[in-house]
Amino acid sequence: MSQEIAVVGSPEFTTGFRLAGVRKFADIPNEEKDERLDDAVEEMLTDDDVGIVVMHDDDMERLSRGVRKDAETSVEPVLVTLGASGAGSGGLREQIKRAIGIDLMDED
Repeated sequence: MSQEIAVVGSPEFTTGFRLAGVRKFADIPNEEKDERLDDAVEEMLTDDDVGIVVMHDDDMERLSRGVRKDAETSVEPVLVTLGASGAGSGGLREQIKRAIGIDLMDED
Protein backbone atom coordinates (compact mmCIF):
# COMPACT_ATOMS: atom_id res chain seq x y z
CA MET A 1 0.00 0.00 0.00
CA SER A 2 1.32 3.42 -0.97
CA GLN A 3 2.20 5.65 1.95
CA GLU A 4 4.05 8.70 0.64
CA ILE A 5 2.64 12.11 -0.18
CA ALA A 6 4.29 13.84 -3.12
CA VAL A 7 3.98 17.47 -4.15
CA VAL A 8 4.62 18.98 -7.58
CA GLY A 9 4.86 22.68 -8.31
CA SER A 10 6.78 25.87 -7.91
CA PRO A 11 9.29 26.13 -5.06
CA GLU A 12 6.92 28.58 -3.35
CA PHE A 13 4.13 25.97 -3.47
CA THR A 14 6.20 23.00 -2.33
CA THR A 15 8.08 24.70 0.52
CA GLY A 16 5.26 24.45 3.06
CA PHE A 17 4.78 20.77 2.33
CA ARG A 18 8.51 20.14 2.63
CA LEU A 19 8.58 21.92 5.99
CA ALA A 20 5.71 19.69 7.09
CA GLY A 21 7.79 16.59 6.29
CA VAL A 22 6.88 15.70 2.70
CA ARG A 23 9.99 14.09 1.25
CA LYS A 24 8.93 13.48 -2.33
CA PHE A 25 8.62 16.65 -4.33
CA ALA A 26 9.35 18.21 -7.70
CA ASP A 27 10.28 21.89 -7.58
CA ILE A 28 9.59 23.40 -10.97
CA PRO A 29 10.14 27.14 -11.42
CA ASN A 30 7.32 28.87 -13.29
CA GLU A 31 9.50 29.59 -16.30
CA GLU A 32 10.24 25.84 -16.70
CA LYS A 33 6.74 24.43 -16.17
CA ASP A 34 5.88 24.10 -19.85
CA GLU A 35 8.91 21.86 -20.38
CA ARG A 36 9.06 19.90 -17.11
CA LEU A 37 5.59 19.68 -15.54
CA ASP A 38 4.29 16.71 -17.56
CA ASP A 39 7.38 14.63 -16.80
CA ALA A 40 7.26 15.44 -13.09
CA VAL A 41 3.59 14.47 -12.77
CA GLU A 42 4.09 11.26 -14.77
CA GLU A 43 7.02 10.33 -12.54
CA MET A 44 4.94 10.79 -9.38
CA LEU A 45 1.98 8.89 -10.82
CA THR A 46 4.17 5.87 -11.60
CA ASP A 47 6.06 5.86 -8.28
CA ASP A 48 4.84 2.83 -6.30
CA ASP A 49 5.63 4.56 -2.99
CA VAL A 50 3.33 7.53 -3.67
CA GLY A 51 -0.31 7.40 -2.55
CA ILE A 52 -1.24 11.08 -2.90
CA VAL A 53 0.06 13.67 -5.36
CA VAL A 54 -0.63 17.31 -4.50
CA MET A 55 -0.41 20.14 -7.00
CA HIS A 56 -1.88 23.59 -7.60
CA ASP A 57 -5.07 23.98 -9.65
CA ASP A 58 -3.34 26.33 -12.08
CA ASP A 59 -0.65 23.75 -12.80
CA MET A 60 -3.30 21.17 -13.66
CA GLU A 61 -4.36 23.42 -16.53
CA ARG A 62 -0.79 23.44 -17.88
CA LEU A 63 -0.61 19.65 -18.26
CA SER A 64 -0.90 18.09 -21.69
CA ARG A 65 -4.22 16.44 -22.46
CA GLY A 66 -2.92 12.89 -21.97
CA VAL A 67 -1.14 13.53 -18.68
CA ARG A 68 -4.12 15.50 -17.36
CA LYS A 69 -6.45 12.61 -18.20
CA ASP A 70 -4.11 10.13 -16.46
CA ALA A 71 -3.94 12.39 -13.41
CA GLU A 72 -7.69 12.98 -13.23
CA THR A 73 -8.54 9.29 -13.53
CA SER A 74 -5.80 7.93 -11.29
CA VAL A 75 -7.11 6.10 -8.25
CA GLU A 76 -3.73 5.25 -6.75
CA PRO A 77 -2.07 7.56 -6.38
CA VAL A 78 -4.91 10.01 -6.12
CA LEU A 79 -4.26 13.55 -7.33
CA VAL A 80 -5.38 16.39 -5.08
CA THR A 81 -5.34 19.94 -6.40
CA LEU A 82 -5.30 23.02 -4.22
CA GLY A 83 -5.78 26.66 -5.08
CA ALA A 84 -8.28 29.38 -5.81
CA SER A 85 -9.76 28.27 -9.12
CA GLY A 86 -11.24 24.89 -8.11
CA ALA A 87 -11.33 24.97 -4.33
CA GLY A 88 -15.11 25.04 -4.13
CA SER A 89 -16.91 22.27 -2.28
CA GLY A 90 -17.87 20.52 -5.53
CA GLY A 91 -14.26 20.05 -6.61
CA LEU A 92 -13.08 18.91 -3.19
CA ARG A 93 -16.13 16.67 -2.81
CA GLU A 94 -15.31 14.89 -6.07
CA GLN A 95 -11.66 14.46 -5.05
CA ILE A 96 -12.67 12.88 -1.73
CA LYS A 97 -15.22 10.62 -3.43
CA ARG A 98 -12.62 9.45 -5.95
CA ALA A 99 -10.02 8.91 -3.23
CA ILE A 100 -12.13 6.79 -0.88
CA GLY A 101 -14.82 5.48 -3.20
CA ILE A 102 -17.87 6.87 -1.40
CA ASP A 103 -19.61 10.21 -1.09
CA LEU A 104 -19.41 11.23 2.56
CA MET A 105 -21.82 14.09 1.97
CA ASP A 106 -24.51 12.04 0.26
CA GLU A 107 -27.84 13.47 1.42
CA ASP A 108 -29.98 10.51 0.33
